Amino acid sequence: MAPLPTPRPAHDAWMGLALGEARRALDTADVPIGAVVVGPDGQVIGTGRNEREAVGDPTAHAEVVAIRAAARALGSWRLDGCTLVVTLEPCTMCAGAIVLARVPRVVFGAWDEKAGAAGSVFDVLRERRLNHWVEVFPGVREDECGALLRDFFAAQR
Repeated sequence: MAPLPTPRPAHDAWMGLALGEARRALDTADVPIGAVVVGPDGQVIGTGRNEREAVGDPTAHAEVVAIRAAARALGSWRLDGCTLVVTLEPCTMCAGAIVLARVPRVVFGAWDEKAGAAGSVFDVLRERRLNHWVEVFPGVREDECGALLRDFFAAQR
């Protein structure tokens, strides 16, 4: 596997927005994962949080919700030049959506050692056999993102 790129200064600020979305998921008892899509100009064009419980949709992961909002804002399914920022390493479904939407960059916070598809369990985002590859910036505000999830699951037990 190639070395991972160094996070950029804007990634911390964008992760703060994703963390805000993750906290909003707590209002509907959803797992607190949040995402934002940042356009080529650095402006947020889509936001999302887990909404599986809220809307009864197994595909309503934060990344998918944010990608759908960004595609609506751009009027295109191709998210060329955009950056997806998410509090947890994307799962296989979300990684597939990222590849299909042609998102060129993903920034994530905590690693998902059970279901991650950006380098931990699988590496769908950098799979050379696919028709699109994604630059991955992991571990941005990792402690903060991980703590939010650990606190949520500790309260469930």
